[in-house]
Amino acid sequence: MPNRSSTACACLRSYIYPAIHRSYFWRVIAFFSFMFSSIWTALRVKDLDLVMGTTPPIFQAASAWVVAALRRKPFLLEVRDLWPEFGISMGVLKNPLIIALSRWLENFLYKRATHILVNSPAYREYMLAKGVPADKVTYIPYGTDVDMFNPSIDGSSIRKELKLEDRFVVLYAGALGQANDIDTLLRAAERLKNEERIRFVLFGDGKERVRLEAEAKSKNLSNVIFAGTRPKKDMPRIVASADVCLAILQDIPAFRTTYPNKVFDYMAAGRASVIVIDGITRELIESSRGGVYVHPADDAMLAQKILELAQNPNHVEEMGANAREYLVKHLDRRDKLNETLGLFEKLMKEG
Repeated sequence: MPNRSSTACACLRSYIYPAIHRSYFWRVIAFFSFMFSSIWTALRVKDLDLVMGTTPPIFQAASAWVVAALRRKPFLLEVRDLWPEFGISMGVLKNPLIIALSRWLENFLYKRATHILVNSPAYREYMLAKGVPADKVTYIPYGTDVDMFNPSIDGSSIRKELKLEDRFVVLYAGALGQANDIDTLLRAAERLKNEERIRFVLFGDGKERVRLEAEAKSKNLSNVIFAGTRPKKDMPRIVASADVCLAILQDIPAFRTTYPNKVFDYMAAGRASVIVIDGITRELIESSRGGVYVHPADDAMLAQKILELAQNPNHVEEMGANAREYLVKHLDRRDKLNETLGLFEKLMKEG
Protein backbone atom coordinates (compact mmCIF):
# COMPACT_ATOMS: atom_id res chain seq x y z
CA MET A 1 0.00 0.00 0.00
CA PRO A 2 1.54 3.37 -0.98
CA ASN A 3 2.51 5.83 1.74
CA ARG A 4 -0.49 8.04 2.48
CA SER A 5 1.64 11.17 2.16
CA SER A 6 1.89 10.52 -1.56
CA THR A 7 -0.21 12.69 -3.84
CA ALA A 8 -0.46 10.17 -6.66
CA CYS A 9 -0.73 6.43 -7.13
CA ALA A 10 1.19 4.34 -9.63
CA CYS A 11 -0.01 1.05 -11.08
CA LEU A 12 2.64 -1.57 -11.85
CA ARG A 13 1.48 -4.58 -13.83
CA SER A 14 2.97 -8.06 -13.43
CA TYR A 15 3.31 -10.69 -16.13
CA ILE A 16 1.01 -13.72 -16.18
CA TYR A 17 1.27 -16.56 -18.66
CA PRO A 18 -1.93 -16.39 -20.77
CA ALA A 19 -3.36 -19.84 -20.10
CA ILE A 20 -6.04 -19.36 -17.43
CA HIS A 21 -8.87 -21.06 -19.35
CA ARG A 22 -6.95 -23.88 -21.05
CA SER A 23 -6.98 -26.50 -18.30
CA TYR A 24 -6.36 -26.80 -14.57
CA PHE A 25 -2.71 -27.73 -15.23
CA TRP A 26 -2.11 -24.64 -17.35
CA ARG A 27 -4.06 -22.53 -14.87
CA VAL A 28 -1.54 -23.55 -12.19
CA ILE A 29 1.29 -22.65 -14.57
CA ALA A 30 -0.29 -19.22 -15.09
CA PHE A 31 -0.62 -18.73 -11.33
CA PHE A 32 3.03 -19.66 -10.78
CA SER A 33 4.14 -17.23 -13.50
CA PHE A 34 2.29 -14.45 -11.72
CA MET A 35 3.62 -15.54 -8.34
CA PHE A 36 7.24 -14.97 -9.38
CA SER A 37 6.68 -11.92 -11.57
CA SER A 38 4.60 -10.18 -8.89
CA ILE A 39 7.42 -10.56 -6.35
CA TRP A 40 9.80 -8.85 -8.74
CA THR A 41 7.27 -6.11 -9.47
CA ALA A 42 6.48 -5.50 -5.80
CA LEU A 43 10.14 -5.18 -4.87
CA ARG A 44 10.35 -2.22 -7.27
CA VAL A 45 7.89 -0.21 -5.16
CA LYS A 46 9.91 2.41 -3.26
CA ASP A 47 7.66 3.28 -0.33
CA LEU A 48 5.06 1.03 1.24
CA ASP A 49 3.40 0.62 4.61
CA LEU A 50 1.46 -2.62 4.19
CA VAL A 51 1.53 -5.67 1.91
CA MET A 52 -1.81 -7.26 1.06
CA GLY A 53 -2.11 -10.66 -0.57
CA THR A 54 -5.32 -12.29 -1.72
CA THR A 55 -6.39 -15.88 -2.16
CA PRO A 56 -7.40 -17.63 -4.35
CA PRO A 57 -5.08 -18.25 -6.05
CA ILE A 58 -3.13 -19.21 -2.98
CA PHE A 59 0.22 -18.74 -4.79
CA GLN A 60 -0.45 -15.02 -5.05
CA ALA A 61 -0.81 -14.79 -1.29
CA ALA A 62 2.48 -16.64 -0.92
CA SER A 63 4.26 -14.05 -3.07
CA ALA A 64 2.75 -11.27 -0.93
CA TRP A 65 4.16 -12.94 2.20
CA VAL A 66 7.62 -13.09 0.60
CA VAL A 67 7.49 -9.37 -0.20
CA ALA A 68 6.25 -8.49 3.30
CA ALA A 69 9.02 -10.55 4.88
CA LEU A 70 11.73 -9.01 2.67
CA ARG A 71 10.45 -5.48 3.24
CA ARG A 72 9.65 -6.11 6.94
CA LYS A 73 6.12 -4.77 6.63
CA PRO A 74 2.77 -6.04 7.95
CA PHE A 75 1.17 -8.76 5.83
CA LEU A 76 -2.61 -8.65 5.42
CA LEU A 77 -4.05 -11.87 4.00
CA GLU A 78 -7.40 -11.41 2.25
CA VAL A 79 -9.32 -14.68 1.91
CA ARG A 80 -12.06 -14.41 -0.74
CA ASP A 81 -12.64 -18.18 -1.08
CA LEU A 82 -11.48 -21.11 1.01
CA TRP A 83 -8.69 -22.62 -1.02
CA PRO A 84 -7.79 -25.48 -1.16
CA GLU A 85 -11.04 -26.43 0.64
CA PHE A 86 -13.19 -25.65 -2.39
CA GLY A 87 -10.90 -27.49 -4.80
CA ILE A 88 -10.90 -30.60 -2.63
CA SER A 89 -14.68 -30.53 -2.18
CA MET A 90 -15.24 -30.15 -5.92
CA GLY A 91 -12.86 -33.00 -6.74
CA VAL A 92 -10.49 -30.71 -8.64
CA LEU A 93 -7.67 -31.55 -6.23
CA LYS A 94 -7.36 -35.33 -5.91
CA ASN A 95 -3.66 -36.12 -5.57
CA PRO A 96 -2.92 -36.77 -1.86
CA LEU A 97 0.51 -35.13 -2.11
CA ILE A 98 -0.88 -31.99 -3.75
CA ILE A 99 -3.66 -31.82 -1.16
CA ALA A 100 -1.16 -32.19 1.68
CA LEU A 101 1.09 -29.47 0.24
CA SER A 102 -1.89 -27.17 -0.29
CA ARG A 103 -3.05 -27.68 3.29
CA TRP A 104 0.45 -26.96 4.52
CA LEU A 105 0.65 -23.73 2.51
CA GLU A 106 -2.80 -22.66 3.70
CA ASN A 107 -1.87 -23.14 7.37
CA PHE A 108 1.54 -21.54 6.80
CA LEU A 109 -0.11 -18.37 5.46
CA TYR A 110 -2.64 -18.25 8.31
CA LYS A 111 0.19 -18.41 10.83
CA ARG A 112 2.47 -15.94 9.07
CA ALA A 113 -0.14 -13.30 8.27
CA THR A 114 -0.14 -10.25 10.49
CA HIS A 115 -3.91 -10.18 10.08
CA ILE A 116 -6.56 -11.98 8.01
CA LEU A 117 -9.50 -10.30 6.26
CA VAL A 118 -12.47 -12.46 5.22
CA ASN A 119 -15.67 -11.63 3.34
CA SER A 120 -17.85 -14.34 4.90
CA PRO A 121 -18.71 -14.97 8.56
CA ALA A 122 -18.40 -18.70 7.87
CA TYR A 123 -14.77 -18.24 6.75
CA ARG A 124 -14.00 -16.70 10.12
CA GLU A 125 -15.52 -19.68 11.93
CA TYR A 126 -13.53 -22.02 9.67
CA MET A 127 -10.27 -20.32 10.67
CA LEU A 128 -11.10 -20.23 14.35
CA ALA A 129 -11.68 -24.00 14.14
CA LYS A 130 -8.16 -24.29 12.73
CA GLY A 131 -6.73 -22.51 15.75
CA VAL A 132 -6.33 -19.01 14.32
CA PRO A 133 -6.74 -16.46 17.17
CA ALA A 134 -10.08 -14.64 17.08
CA ASP A 135 -8.46 -11.19 17.24
CA LYS A 136 -6.43 -12.00 14.12
CA VAL A 137 -9.44 -12.42 11.80
CA THR A 138 -11.73 -9.58 10.67
CA TYR A 139 -14.95 -10.16 8.76
CA ILE A 140 -15.98 -7.38 6.35
CA PRO A 141 -18.43 -8.30 3.55
CA TYR A 142 -17.81 -6.69 0.18
CA GLY A 143 -21.32 -5.32 -0.22
CA THR A 144 -22.01 -3.41 -3.41
CA ASP A 145 -22.26 0.06 -4.92
CA VAL A 146 -25.81 1.13 -4.14
CA ASP A 147 -25.59 4.00 -6.63
CA MET A 148 -24.31 1.86 -9.51
CA PHE A 149 -26.99 -0.79 -8.96
CA ASN A 150 -30.34 0.77 -8.14
CA PRO A 151 -34.01 0.27 -9.09
CA SER A 152 -34.18 3.46 -11.18
CA ILE A 153 -31.89 2.09 -13.90
CA ASP A 154 -33.64 1.30 -17.19
CA GLY A 155 -32.93 -2.17 -18.58
CA SER A 156 -35.33 -1.93 -21.52
CA SER A 157 -32.51 -1.60 -24.06
CA ILE A 158 -31.19 -5.05 -23.06
CA ARG A 159 -34.69 -6.53 -23.28
CA LYS A 160 -35.16 -4.99 -26.72
CA GLU A 161 -31.78 -6.22 -27.91
CA LEU A 162 -32.62 -9.79 -26.87
CA LYS A 163 -36.26 -9.55 -28.04
CA LEU A 164 -37.59 -10.08 -24.53
CA GLU A 165 -39.89 -7.08 -24.16
CA ASP A 166 -42.93 -9.12 -23.09
CA ARG A 167 -41.16 -12.01 -21.34
CA PHE A 168 -40.58 -12.96 -17.73
CA VAL A 169 -36.77 -12.84 -17.57
CA VAL A 170 -34.78 -15.06 -15.20
CA LEU A 171 -31.22 -13.72 -15.22
CA TYR A 172 -28.01 -15.54 -14.37
CA ALA A 173 -24.93 -13.30 -14.52
CA GLY A 174 -21.55 -14.83 -13.77
CA ALA A 175 -19.12 -17.63 -14.45
CA LEU A 176 -20.11 -20.72 -16.42
CA GLY A 177 -17.72 -23.09 -14.71
CA GLN A 178 -17.67 -26.36 -12.85
CA ALA A 179 -18.70 -24.79 -9.55
CA ASN A 180 -21.77 -23.14 -11.07
CA ASP A 181 -24.42 -25.81 -11.39
CA ILE A 182 -25.87 -24.58 -14.68
CA ASP A 183 -26.94 -28.12 -15.55
CA THR A 184 -29.66 -27.85 -12.91
CA LEU A 185 -30.77 -24.59 -14.51
CA LEU A 186 -31.00 -26.30 -17.91
CA ARG A 187 -33.06 -29.15 -16.47
CA ALA A 188 -35.42 -26.62 -14.89
CA ALA A 189 -35.67 -24.78 -18.21
CA GLU A 190 -36.56 -28.06 -19.92
CA ARG A 191 -39.43 -28.50 -17.47
CA LEU A 192 -40.68 -25.03 -18.44
CA LYS A 193 -40.29 -25.38 -22.21
CA ASN A 194 -44.00 -24.93 -22.79
CA GLU A 195 -44.21 -21.73 -20.71
CA GLU A 196 -43.84 -19.31 -23.60
CA ARG A 197 -43.51 -16.24 -21.40
CA ILE A 198 -40.53 -17.42 -19.32
CA ARG A 199 -36.96 -16.96 -20.58
CA PHE A 200 -33.65 -17.85 -18.94
CA VAL A 201 -30.87 -15.40 -19.88
CA LEU A 202 -27.25 -16.21 -19.04
CA PHE A 203 -24.58 -13.51 -19.23
CA GLY A 204 -21.06 -14.81 -18.69
CA ASP A 205 -18.35 -17.16 -19.86
CA GLY A 206 -16.26 -20.01 -18.55
CA LYS A 207 -14.84 -23.45 -19.20
CA GLU A 208 -18.28 -25.09 -19.33
CA ARG A 209 -19.92 -22.65 -21.72
CA VAL A 210 -19.38 -24.62 -24.95
CA ARG A 211 -20.68 -27.83 -23.39
CA LEU A 212 -23.66 -26.07 -21.82
CA GLU A 213 -24.64 -24.39 -25.09
CA ALA A 214 -24.43 -27.74 -26.85
CA GLU A 215 -26.57 -29.33 -24.13
CA ALA A 216 -29.21 -26.61 -24.44
CA LYS A 217 -29.24 -27.03 -28.21
CA SER A 218 -29.59 -30.81 -27.96
CA LYS A 219 -32.58 -30.35 -25.64
CA ASN A 220 -34.05 -27.75 -28.00
CA LEU A 221 -34.27 -25.19 -25.19
CA SER A 222 -35.48 -22.14 -27.06
CA ASN A 223 -36.25 -20.58 -23.68
CA VAL A 224 -32.53 -20.36 -22.77
CA ILE A 225 -30.35 -17.54 -24.14
CA PHE A 226 -26.57 -17.51 -23.78
CA ALA A 227 -25.96 -13.77 -24.11
CA GLY A 228 -22.15 -13.77 -23.88
CA THR A 229 -19.97 -11.42 -21.87
CA ARG A 230 -20.27 -7.69 -21.35
CA PRO A 231 -18.05 -5.07 -19.73
CA LYS A 232 -18.71 -4.27 -16.07
CA LYS A 233 -20.24 -0.90 -16.99
CA ASP A 234 -23.13 -2.72 -18.71
CA MET A 235 -24.01 -4.84 -15.70
CA PRO A 236 -26.42 -2.38 -14.05
CA ARG A 237 -28.58 -2.33 -17.21
CA ILE A 238 -28.32 -6.11 -17.52
CA VAL A 239 -29.52 -6.69 -13.95
CA ALA A 240 -32.23 -4.06 -14.45
CA SER A 241 -33.52 -6.03 -17.45
CA ALA A 242 -34.43 -9.00 -15.25
CA ASP A 243 -37.62 -9.83 -13.42
CA VAL A 244 -35.81 -12.17 -11.04
CA CYS A 245 -32.12 -13.05 -10.69
CA LEU A 246 -30.55 -16.42 -10.07
CA ALA A 247 -27.54 -17.54 -7.99
CA ILE A 248 -26.62 -21.21 -8.13
CA LEU A 249 -23.73 -23.42 -7.04
CA GLN A 250 -23.01 -27.12 -6.75
CA ASP A 251 -24.41 -28.93 -3.73
CA ILE A 252 -21.21 -29.29 -1.70
CA PRO A 253 -20.77 -28.28 1.96
CA ALA A 254 -17.94 -25.79 1.28
CA PHE A 255 -20.23 -23.60 -0.84
CA ARG A 256 -22.54 -23.08 2.13
CA THR A 257 -19.86 -20.77 3.54
CA THR A 258 -19.61 -18.33 0.64
CA TYR A 259 -21.38 -15.17 -0.54
CA PRO A 260 -21.56 -14.87 -4.35
CA ASN A 261 -21.01 -11.13 -4.95
CA LYS A 262 -23.64 -11.13 -7.68
CA VAL A 263 -26.33 -11.54 -5.02
CA PHE A 264 -25.40 -8.16 -3.52
CA ASP A 265 -25.74 -6.56 -6.96
CA TYR A 266 -29.12 -8.21 -7.49
CA MET A 267 -30.36 -6.92 -4.14
CA ALA A 268 -29.09 -3.38 -4.68
CA ALA A 269 -30.87 -3.28 -8.03
CA GLY A 270 -34.16 -4.08 -6.29
CA ARG A 271 -34.49 -7.48 -7.91
CA ALA A 272 -35.87 -10.59 -6.23
CA SER A 273 -33.35 -13.44 -6.09
CA VAL A 274 -33.77 -17.16 -6.59
CA ILE A 275 -31.04 -18.68 -4.42
CA VAL A 276 -30.00 -22.27 -5.20
CA ILE A 277 -27.29 -22.23 -2.53
CA ASP A 278 -27.69 -23.37 1.06
CA GLY A 279 -25.91 -21.80 4.03
CA ILE A 280 -25.15 -18.13 4.61
CA THR A 281 -26.51 -16.96 1.23
CA ARG A 282 -29.81 -18.62 2.00
CA GLU A 283 -29.79 -16.93 5.42
CA LEU A 284 -29.12 -13.56 3.78
CA ILE A 285 -31.99 -13.77 1.33
CA GLU A 286 -34.40 -15.13 3.94
CA SER A 287 -33.42 -12.45 6.47
CA SER A 288 -34.00 -9.72 3.90
CA ARG A 289 -37.24 -11.31 2.61
CA GLY A 290 -35.74 -10.53 -0.78
CA GLY A 291 -36.22 -13.78 -2.65
CA VAL A 292 -36.79 -17.50 -2.48
CA TYR A 293 -34.59 -20.47 -1.66
CA VAL A 294 -34.39 -23.64 -3.74
CA HIS A 295 -32.60 -26.81 -2.62
CA PRO A 296 -29.33 -27.20 -4.59
CA ALA A 297 -29.57 -29.56 -7.58
CA ASP A 298 -33.39 -29.71 -7.31
CA ASP A 299 -34.48 -28.77 -10.83
CA ALA A 300 -38.12 -29.66 -10.17
CA MET A 301 -38.32 -27.24 -7.24
CA LEU A 302 -36.45 -24.59 -9.22
CA ALA A 303 -38.91 -24.83 -12.10
CA GLN A 304 -41.86 -24.71 -9.69
CA LYS A 305 -40.58 -21.62 -7.86
CA ILE A 306 -39.88 -19.74 -11.10
CA LEU A 307 -43.34 -20.56 -12.42
CA GLU A 308 -44.91 -19.32 -9.17
CA LEU A 309 -42.94 -16.08 -9.36
CA ALA A 310 -43.88 -15.51 -13.00
CA GLN A 311 -47.54 -15.79 -11.97
CA ASN A 312 -47.21 -13.34 -9.06
CA PRO A 313 -45.53 -10.11 -10.22
CA ASN A 314 -46.69 -8.11 -7.20
CA HIS A 315 -44.91 -10.49 -4.84
CA VAL A 316 -41.78 -10.33 -7.01
CA GLU A 317 -41.81 -6.53 -6.84
CA GLU A 318 -42.29 -6.59 -3.07
CA MET A 319 -39.33 -8.97 -2.58
CA GLY A 320 -37.15 -6.75 -4.77
CA ALA A 321 -37.99 -3.72 -2.64
CA ASN A 322 -37.23 -5.68 0.54
CA ALA A 323 -33.88 -6.76 -0.87
CA ARG A 324 -32.90 -3.20 -1.77
CA GLU A 325 -33.88 -1.86 1.65
CA TYR A 326 -31.88 -4.54 3.47
CA LEU A 327 -28.82 -4.09 1.23
CA VAL A 328 -28.70 -0.31 1.68
CA LYS A 329 -29.01 -0.69 5.45
CA HIS A 330 -26.47 -3.47 5.97
CA LEU A 331 -24.23 -3.88 2.91
CA ASP A 332 -23.55 -0.47 1.38
CA ARG A 333 -20.02 -0.74 -0.05
CA ARG A 334 -19.14 2.79 1.09
CA ASP A 335 -19.57 1.67 4.70
CA LYS A 336 -17.55 -1.48 4.10
CA LEU A 337 -14.72 0.46 2.44
CA ASN A 338 -14.53 2.72 5.47
CA GLU A 339 -14.28 -0.34 7.71
CA THR A 340 -11.51 -1.74 5.49
CA LEU A 341 -9.62 1.57 5.52
CA GLY A 342 -9.85 1.56 9.30
CA LEU A 343 -8.28 -1.91 9.37
CA PHE A 344 -5.46 -0.75 7.04
CA GLU A 345 -4.70 2.23 9.27
CA LYS A 346 -4.72 0.07 12.39
CA LEU A 347 -2.25 -2.43 10.89
CA MET A 348 0.05 0.30 9.59
CA LYS A 349 0.07 1.98 12.99
CA GLU A 350 0.87 -1.27 14.76
CA GLY A 351 3.44 -2.27 12.11
